[in-house]
Amino acid sequence: MRDLGLVVNKAIVETDSQNKKIADKFFVTKRDGGKVTEAEEVNNIKRVLEVLLKGRAGPSTPRPKFTTVSIQQDENKRELLYTLMDTYRKNDVLSIQESIVNHVEYTLARTRQQFDDFECYQAAAYSLRDRLIEMWNDTQTYFKEQDPKRVYYLSMEFLMGRSLLNTLYNLGIKDQYAEALSELGYDLETIAEQERDAALGNGGLGRLAACFLDSMATLNLPAWGYGIRYSYGMFRQSIVNGFQHEQPDYWLTFGNPWEIERLIVSYPIKFYGHVSVHQEEGRQVFRWNAGEQVTAVAYDNPIPGFKTRNCINLRLWAAKPSREFDLEAFNTGDYVQAILGKQRAETLSSVLYPDDRTYEGKELRLKQQHFFVSATLQDVIRRYKEAHPNTWDLLPERVAFQLNDTHPTIAVPELMRLLMDENKLGWTASWDICTKVFAFTNHTVLPEALERWPVSLMEKLLPRHMQIVYDINWRFLQQVRAKYGDDWERIGRMSIIEDGAHGDKHVRMAYLAAVASHTVNGVAAIHSDIIKNTIFKDFADLFPGKFQNKTNGVTQRRWLAFCNPPLRKLISQTLGSDSWITDLSQLEGLRNHANDPKLQAAWRAVKAQAKQRAAAKIHDLTGVKVNPSAVFDVQVKRIHEYKRQLLNVLGIIHRYDEIKKMTQEQRSKVVPRVCVIGGKAAPGYEMAKRIIKLICAVGEKINNDKDVGDLLKLVFYPDYNVSGAEILIPASELSQHISTAGTEASGTSNMKFQMNGCLIIGTLDGANIEIAEEGGADNMFIFGAKADQVPQLRAERKSLQVDPRFTHVVDMVRSGYFGWEDYFGPIMDAITSGGDYYLVANDFPGYLDAQAKVDETYKDHAKWDRMSIMMTAGSGKFSTDRTINEYANEIWNVKPSVVPQPE
Repeated sequence: MRDLGLVVNKAIVETDSQNKKIADKFFVTKRDGGKVTEAEEVNNIKRVLEVLLKGRAGPSTPRPKFTTVSIQQDENKRELLYTLMDTYRKNDVLSIQESIVNHVEYTLARTRQQFDDFECYQAAAYSLRDRLIEMWNDTQTYFKEQDPKRVYYLSMEFLMGRSLLNTLYNLGIKDQYAEALSELGYDLETIAEQERDAALGNGGLGRLAACFLDSMATLNLPAWGYGIRYSYGMFRQSIVNGFQHEQPDYWLTFGNPWEIERLIVSYPIKFYGHVSVHQEEGRQVFRWNAGEQVTAVAYDNPIPGFKTRNCINLRLWAAKPSREFDLEAFNTGDYVQAILGKQRAETLSSVLYPDDRTYEGKELRLKQQHFFVSATLQDVIRRYKEAHPNTWDLLPERVAFQLNDTHPTIAVPELMRLLMDENKLGWTASWDICTKVFAFTNHTVLPEALERWPVSLMEKLLPRHMQIVYDINWRFLQQVRAKYGDDWERIGRMSIIEDGAHGDKHVRMAYLAAVASHTVNGVAAIHSDIIKNTIFKDFADLFPGKFQNKTNGVTQRRWLAFCNPPLRKLISQTLGSDSWITDLSQLEGLRNHANDPKLQAAWRAVKAQAKQRAAAKIHDLTGVKVNPSAVFDVQVKRIHEYKRQLLNVLGIIHRYDEIKKMTQEQRSKVVPRVCVIGGKAAPGYEMAKRIIKLICAVGEKINNDKDVGDLLKLVFYPDYNVSGAEILIPASELSQHISTAGTEASGTSNMKFQMNGCLIIGTLDGANIEIAEEGGADNMFIFGAKADQVPQLRAERKSLQVDPRFTHVVDMVRSGYFGWEDYFGPIMDAITSGGDYYLVANDFPGYLDAQAKVDETYKDHAKWDRMSIMMTAGSGKFSTDRTINEYANEIWNVKPSVVPQPE
């Protein structure tokens, strides 16, 4: 108005003659106080205002109007509340700039004239969160209004990675934000680098959970994730002199702009104490008299979908003391005791997976599990009771719980306790509800990886739960006896309570989950078959309809469309649209173009661009300069003996030794190779830490050998995380998934590499089998023993005629060629005299043959490019959109609930 030479003297909000509609009225005069009277002047003002309102700030998108009862009963005031925010935040450049600068000043309390890259990131994140909150509120209001069946995904891990770029891509406003920031003097890519990875997971389990949330949101499912808001999360890995060092990853140092603290959403969580029995209204009632209590406080993280207004939620729990401060202890001079309760409570949500080699570590881990499932169940029950205050019959029709591995299984006795002790239901009704709401995903084939808790620990920490577990087990074993009679050997095998050889007893959590859940699923076809024939064979015989397969997937949005924009553009150009981003099966259309020389050349150029970026990052992190023209050979995953990083490094030693023996002429024909290995070893896993040191020692020797030069490099990528994966995966040309057959449940990193046109060298294990079926076995380099051969090969391992090349590389390590021969001795012992449980020696010759085939194939660019295109074309099955659709239709019986948009 000032720009028009006008003054607003008064502004009022008024209703119309029917007292229903609301209007904004402004009283305007000239600067000298005179009225605006001339018709031409009035029309000019009108035209300018229309341009300003419609053009300058971009178009407005109306928000839906709901019928949900408001606490404001006056209709006019309700209308006012709606009208004040009846449109979504605008996404034009000017509106985005205003939003960012407002947050600089009002949220961060910084001056608009001076704020650095990190403060710009925070302000941009808050401005994006504003847009997410609008969608989140509308989504949750609509869910409450429609009351659909909801799925609650319970996981100890959610490896979310960074959120800024992911959110911008999902909302379709990356270009607008890039332009807005550029005009303010900032670069979006630089700003995005300021964000710390959300350190809420360890590896595949947590990343799978994050991908699932993305697909649930994109598919418009009424779903929430529940987990723990770890203060430190997974440790930060640093490599010092080749050794892994763990440092706390306090990713919350400068706050998390994406989360919403919900101090009013909190629940009491009990531990220790004893159980007393009482009579109430003629029935026996159990009362848990807790010895310790903490408070779980909710932190919400909005999860947007792609090209949808639906926005679901990840609710994370932080532990707080029930009493913030012990004033009595403070006043009597005991200052330490005054704060001990606070520290003890907050320890619960401090660290992801505390080391459980000690009793105290086991106790803390079980406390964490109970803490998060108890808060979650109380939250869900509260929400259900608000909608259905007088009946429990509808609970299985409104609620589905998915247990992501065995960690949340303590939810079974906790739900029984809440229903029976807190809400006065009987055992039969409570158990009926339990068996209808829980489903369980198993993620391992290794019996030793199935969680077991000492009965003595559970009796001490969760006395009421131990009683309930005993009751569940007794009733279940009666069911087993009814079916099989007094087959005591079978009864012992199937008992939830395991009797140890030395009188010690354990609770088998996987068995508890299998008994209580209506569905148990594996995560790859081979994995699901194995568990039905090994660790859960007796249960599959008893409950044949309970077991299913749900092959894992990854979200193609983060792992292809967002992390590899040049490839996204090329695929969309080739297919004629970008609709494959929500329907990955459309990538099949690339098969028709795989032999096109123009596409192959463009495909190769996209890969070269990604390799340049990765080479720069590798140099920045490790100081090693790598040749971007070499084959990028990558193995990045958790360091574990069954994943066989050791097989990889022994193969690299063999390659190095062969190059050293070559003449100059022979070396001129060698295909250059850049080998990248990355991943973290669990703090208590000594063998994995030794393997990291071996990788680093071999790399140091090779990388400083002038005879070898750029023909071979080996780098260990430190502190591998989601952000690192988003750089390495698009650049990779060969990816190693070489676990001993029958040990990897599924694997999901192989799917990410496949989507980005990376060829796989691997065994027929986990999802590799289905990748070979979809992408074509002739487009992979497959080697090694099959799962059904492994038991016999292990039995015959001592009599194996070991390949001389294997013996030679082992001797090179033992002789001290790479130094540290004493430190590496146990590694070599494990694969020789130690029995070689993971069959490294057996598979070594086949592995070398497959690697030789890689070299030969890479020399033929057209062939390699065609194989790469065919791998991407065959990746459609491995979208979490497909996986989540199967869960929704075949396990949860949950339907999409799309927030309506006004015309």
